[in-house]
Amino acid sequence: MAVRVLIDTNVLLDYLLDREPYGEMARWIVKACQRQQIFACVASHSISNIFFILRKDFTIEERRTILLDICELFDVEGINKDKLQNALVNEDFQDFEDCLQMECAISYHADYIVTRNLPDFKSSIIPCLEPEQFYQMMHDRGKTN
Repeated sequence: MAVRVLIDTNVLLDYLLDREPYGEMARWIVKACQRQQIFACVASHSISNIFFILRKDFTIEERRTILLDICELFDVEGINKDKLQNALVNEDFQDFEDCLQMECAISYHADYIVTRNLPDFKSSIIPCLEPEQFYQMMHDRGKTN
């Protein structure tokens, strides 16, 4: 059975902006999704955050195209009232946005959250891995190309 993951915003930005030294692992994750070696989702609020962040590097038309492509490749897990309320009352998380990521991962039935921000996810009930750790785990399972 394929592994299901939620991809955190920072990993998507590493891919889209080719941020080194993180770009290589982000590209591997995207390619693994394209090959359906893993199933991945992004939280809907990541799309709006990325749209805003990319404004310095891309025109509005380019951002729309980029994010439409992301929406085609990844499942998108929405935010609803229950997720918002759960995140608002969860005192174990210092960062509300990270708690929303976890809520989306729970709803998606993710096996892992892939993020470069492990310290902020220490209270997550979904295990979190850095991209390199995720790659190594998949390599050990014989699921990498």
